[in-house]
Amino acid sequence: MTIKLGGILKQTRQAQHMTQKQLAEGICSQSMLSAIEKGQYTPNANLLIALCRRLKISLDDISLSSNFAIGRTRDFNQKLDRLCNQHQYQKLFDFLQKPSVLDAIETDGQTQAYYYYLGVSKWHLQQGLQDVAADFQLSLASAQPTHLSVLTRLGMMSLAMVRTQLGQLRSSEKLLAQAVSDIETAEYEENLNIVFYLAGLICFESEHYAKTANWVLRGIDFATGHDSHYMLANLYYLLARTAEVEAQLDIHDDAQERAKIFTELFHEKPYENF
Repeated sequence: MTIKLGGILKQTRQAQHMTQKQLAEGICSQSMLSAIEKGQYTPNANLLIALCRRLKISLDDISLSSNFAIGRTRDFNQKLDRLCNQHQYQKLFDFLQKPSVLDAIETDGQTQAYYYYLGVSKWHLQQGLQDVAADFQLSLASAQPTHLSVLTRLGMMSLAMVRTQLGQLRSSEKLLAQAVSDIETAEYEENLNIVFYLAGLICFESEHYAKTANWVLRGIDFATGHDSHYMLANLYYLLARTAEVEAQLDIHDDAQERAKIFTELFHEKPYENF
């Protein structure tokens, strides 16, 4: 796990064309970062959080491994890719309102993708949770009723996140359970890694930290079991944030197993060292 974590940090750093010196400055020595990336040293949770923030890894801003088409027009789908990957949500929202984009939608699958992206853009622009939920519901209304596609699972998890923030926890839990149904046996696509991450994030938002850790660890196993690195940096960051919050809140109930996990992962006893 140490080697895995170091490799993920190195991969993320290199993808951003950042040197070890730039990443380490003000956080740790360059030699320590080098040791972390080589799997020779395990950072504690505070150090990992600082490195993730320097790398601009966010709990909220994530990019799909591959985006879904909203029409047959190649230019439209390429622009959608660019705006999503750059997290330009206002421009994404404006783009989705264009009559030419609406006219390009032809199939149920494209309609489903369109309302999914519309909901995502509105959520990030904080346009009102009820309005966001309505878009995700319209997306799911266009899904095939007999098949849980990756997009359908993502739509369910996104709606579950919104309903969590609305305080509709029972509805959120039901959607989460539906979204993860038989996911381990589904045909693998990297975007499925996001489902585990969102499940952990929903539990984190609900202050269910034991469930958060469980979903994150399942997500790490799921991704690495399919030889994928996608979302691992986000998953490790969420796990580190969970350890940080539990320590700050001095949570002891049912914490023994999680303390063991955090000790093994971060090479420390979190309830003593935070």
